[in-house]
Amino acid sequence: MNWALARLIAGQICVHACMAGMRMAAPLLALREGYSAAAVGVLLALFALTQVFLALPAGRYADRHGLKRPVGLAVAVASAGAALALVWPVFPVLCLAALMTGGASGAAIIALQRHVGRAAHDATQLKRVFSWLAIGPAVSNFIGPFFAGLLIDHAGSTAGSLEGYRAAFALMALLPLATWFWVRDTVELPPVIAAASGVPQRAWDLLNDARFRRLLLVNWFLSSCWDVHTFVVPLLGHERGLSASVIGTILGAFAIAAALVRVLMPLVAERLREAAVITVAMLVTALLFGVYPLLPTALAMGACSVLLGLALGSVQPMIMSMLHQITPPARHGEALGLRLMTINASSVLMPVLFGSAGALIGVAGLFWVVGASVGFGARQAWLMARDA
Repeated sequence: MNWALARLIAGQICVHACMAGMRMAAPLLALREGYSAAAVGVLLALFALTQVFLALPAGRYADRHGLKRPVGLAVAVASAGAALALVWPVFPVLCLAALMTGGASGAAIIALQRHVGRAAHDATQLKRVFSWLAIGPAVSNFIGPFFAGLLIDHAGSTAGSLEGYRAAFALMALLPLATWFWVRDTVELPPVIAAASGVPQRAWDLLNDARFRRLLLVNWFLSSCWDVHTFVVPLLGHERGLSASVIGTILGAFAIAAALVRVLMPLVAERLREAAVITVAMLVTALLFGVYPLLPTALAMGACSVLLGLALGSVQPMIMSMLHQITPPARHGEALGLRLMTINASSVLMPVLFGSAGALIGVAGLFWVVGASVGFGARQAWLMARDA
């Protein structure tokens, strides 16, 4: 990993950590102020909701203007959103801050992913750089909540005081500025001139390519598996009387395994075939979802969680590499925006669907239904391998 890529990863970590820290601190403050669980659920959904509507425009903007201008705007919006929560820590402003920091994080990541993908020279380098880049969210999902929590507990006169929350929001407002420090000296790549045609291009035209449709569908299947694991494991642990710390350890083992496999993948990138890795990951995930509800102990659940983290963690770099190979260079940002839009739409809708389905068929049934779905979906990944 060279210094230029390391700076971009650091920039991604800072802007994403701002959103991740706000995503933890804002709901806690809302609960402290007496708002209901339903209101807090709406607040959490707003972090993903902006990205559903802004991902495509952000992708087009990155296609037109490159890296620095989109990232600069995202830094300004994210810092302003956290600063508003610092000055006016009330529920309506927290909702606005959620919209601003969530949308800014998504826009910055699209621009960064587009730049990194264009800078790669071949398929092996694509797999390598996206494996490194995928480590960023795992790191920022730890840094943001961890330091926000420290400030909430220790920066005020008492643990959980309003001064502590203000200190956390102040740190979140500063983190995106560090993103600009890391990104500002990056050399812009030459613009890509789209092929001239008399027909205006729309983002949905990308779906005319069967390979791109399959890639989005596979990405949606695997993203849903990630969401269902995060949503259902606490329910399963609660059913079995496991403590919060044990449940947190099981989820933490999943996250560490997902990050670890991304660290190892660049070392063997030249031996990996994207569609083959995705197909194997889907089949392994289906098998693990089948046995997960049957495991009798927390230790067994933790081991299964590690294996699941290894399988699901291997997928994103492969999907990003394929996306850059099958879409026109002039429309990489648009394709990335369409992918991010589908993932965040799923993140907004799936918890509601999981909750309703879990009430009908139980936690184990939810695991088995999703596992069967991803197992059947592996055929789409196999078709991508055939088309490659």
